[in-house]
Amino acid sequence: MTAWDDSRRPAPSFVSRHRWAWGLSLVLAAASAASLMVGRYAVPPGDILGFFMALYAGGEGMDASRFQELHVLLLDVRLPRIVAAMLIGAALASSGTAFQALFMNPLVSPGLLGVLAGASFGAALAMVFFDHWLAVQVSAFLFGLIAVGLALGIAALYRANSLLILVLGGIISTGLFASLLSLVKFVADPYDQLPAIVMWLMGRLSNVDARTVTVLVVPLLAGMFALGLSAKYLNVLSMGDGEATALGVNVRRIRCVVIFWATLISALTVVMAGRIEWIGLVIPHVARFLVGPNNEILVPFSAVLGALFLLIVDNIARNLFPVEVPVGVVTELIGIPIFLFVLLKTRKEWA
Repeated sequence: MTAWDDSRRPAPSFVSRHRWAWGLSLVLAAASAASLMVGRYAVPPGDILGFFMALYAGGEGMDASRFQELHVLLLDVRLPRIVAAMLIGAALASSGTAFQALFMNPLVSPGLLGVLAGASFGAALAMVFFDHWLAVQVSAFLFGLIAVGLALGIAALYRANSLLILVLGGIISTGLFASLLSLVKFVADPYDQLPAIVMWLMGRLSNVDARTVTVLVVPLLAGMFALGLSAKYLNVLSMGDGEATALGVNVRRIRCVVIFWATLISALTVVMAGRIEWIGLVIPHVARFLVGPNNEILVPFSAVLGALFLLIVDNIARNLFPVEVPVGVVTELIGIPIFLFVLLKTRKEWA
């Protein structure tokens, strides 16, 4: 039995799998509604209901000043942040699940091919040479794709259809852009630019606005949908390249599709909120423990679970402490013990 073989644990039944899915979706909806109410400035449920009724009525039925106050707080500040947290958590969890299935390795995360390191370097570089948030976002996205392109180019030099060579290309690309990031941090202004770079690398949702969410929601959802459609092919690839080819699956094409979409949505999460790690590694394990290894169920379930996880973590980051803590820090603090717990529960399957 290999380290990745969990076939000895019976998969949950169809009914139990869908009970988990419906239950988790209801919890996510409830957490989203609760997130609108909690914060430094709490809003009672009645005020939220009254605001949305007044919004539907064109502003009538509520005091004008109160309506404007709630409009700014709920629609301009909290709602974009809530949607961003769910999108980022879902994107990282689904891409991590797809990568783990593709590479048949439980230690794989979305940053395997260097996308996080490249995006981090791109954002830091733009912070040093430009003073515009849009430039930071565009630079992060472009260099994330460049880093993955470098990893794929290194693998192509060896002309070998091997996942190991691809992983080694990702390690080289990650190391290169991590070194370049250190160089940028060294030359950055220590009083202005360096603190901004460090805070951004910790991952935070406080800079998210409605415009960014509106622009990125479509490609993020499209990428997650594409990974969901590829899930049945990932099940076939888990049997090995030879078996998959014999069943008529174009192995190379499926790998390219999965890598493209998983890389794209991972880069977009960095564009939106900086570098947030551990979700793409931990959440797929938790989801696999709950619903089994079938990727057709696992990929969408991981997306919903990742959305719920980051939404809860963001609420903790902005409400539990006297000052708002970067969400990436809280994600690591919570994700590590959860990962250890899941490993403890599944230790026989990893033997």
